[in-house]
Amino acid sequence: MQNGKIFIKTFGCQMNEYDSNRIYDSVSKLGFVKTNNQSNADCYILNTCHIRDKAKEKVYHEIGRVKKLYRDKKKPIMVVAGCVAQAENEEMLKREPYIDIVLGPQSYHKVNDLLKNYIRNLKHDVTEFDTISKFGYFDQIKNKNNKISAFLTIQEGCDKFCHFCVVPYTRGPEYSRPFYKVIAEAEQLIENGAKEITLLGQNVNAYSYTENSKEFRISNLINHLNQYSELDRIRYTTSHPRDMTDDLLECYSTTNKLMPFVHLPIQSGSNKMLELMNRKHTVDEYLKIYERLKKINEEIEFSSDFIVGYPGETQKDFEDTFNLIKKIKFINSFSFIFSPRPGTKASKLKMIDKNISKERLKLIQKELFNNQKEINRSMENQIIDVLVENRMEKQSKLFGRNKYITPVIFDACDSNIGKIVKVKIQTSNQNTLFGSVDKNMKAA
Repeated sequence: MQNGKIFIKTFGCQMNEYDSNRIYDSVSKLGFVKTNNQSNADCYILNTCHIRDKAKEKVYHEIGRVKKLYRDKKKPIMVVAGCVAQAENEEMLKREPYIDIVLGPQSYHKVNDLLKNYIRNLKHDVTEFDTISKFGYFDQIKNKNNKISAFLTIQEGCDKFCHFCVVPYTRGPEYSRPFYKVIAEAEQLIENGAKEITLLGQNVNAYSYTENSKEFRISNLINHLNQYSELDRIRYTTSHPRDMTDDLLECYSTTNKLMPFVHLPIQSGSNKMLELMNRKHTVDEYLKIYERLKKINEEIEFSSDFIVGYPGETQKDFEDTFNLIKKIKFINSFSFIFSPRPGTKASKLKMIDKNISKERLKLIQKELFNNQKEINRSMENQIIDVLVENRMEKQSKLFGRNKYITPVIFDACDSNIGKIVKVKIQTSNQNTLFGSVDKNMKAA
């Protein structure tokens, strides 16, 4: 469709954001042009996430909103992609006639053929797992993402089968991309202007690719990327405690571009709950990782994920989680009340009282948020390094992040975009630091 306009609304994780950008790269070969105007598109894609509560209903709600947008206009080709598409597939086509294509996350390499051969009223459901073909296809298409901070998927899927998690059913088994294909895409991103690359995966630190009898791990990727002079920062997410291997921990002492920030979900501070969740790690094992990294670099800070009110959680289990949060003082974290995902083992378990769960979440979030406020407050009147990403929309201020991924909003000129600058922090709130460029210090 020459000069056809395509709009993608992305929900959920960073991997979905990466996938959306790669879909844009693919459909540009058909002549589709990216638009930010969601009410004027020839093709409208919802790239969905199945992690949060009521994910499926949110998709139908969003489609209802699109219907209103296009009530007096030509209907766009309506595509539902991502993890909800994978989980619901045929059911979505039956329930909502407005949907034209349902596309699972391992079938994105087929998006051009589906759109090219699309005939109005002919429905398409493509949700088989075909990860190797998918990445092989996208390896042939240049990644045009030109953001200062870029995402790069290195691994997909999960073999852990935590009892609460739908990922193994929506993203399939663990698959690691070929080492040199990842490096080639990283070089594209650096050429496009990326100064920071975040390596992505459902279990990113489970990355393992063998070629000519040599195994490449995430540590090899980090060490290789560390050599590029144009690249300033390296991050990775999301990791699993079981895969925090010695070689990865050593990267924090041998590389200067790996940021001292570790997002390492624990989910609960109770060993009993971790066993019920099938997490395959203990609190003691988690604490050993924490202590080892703190010995390597005391500036390393942790963030985590917590599930509150998981079936079987007692007051003692909750207190164990609360005490762990007080001990580690996570710099920021995600916390949610357990919500059953269809098809998972936990979906069949008896829920605990919702009011109890709400009260526990309230207490945990108060402690987590207080930690965030304290850490941010401690940076006031300090001069910190900030990677400048862009000018804020319709504002005079610039946006960047510090080494802990905390947003920083400050006064400076556009010539600082893409550079690491020294910013004097003046004030803060729970989530953000505010300041101005220190004029006595030169940008890195």
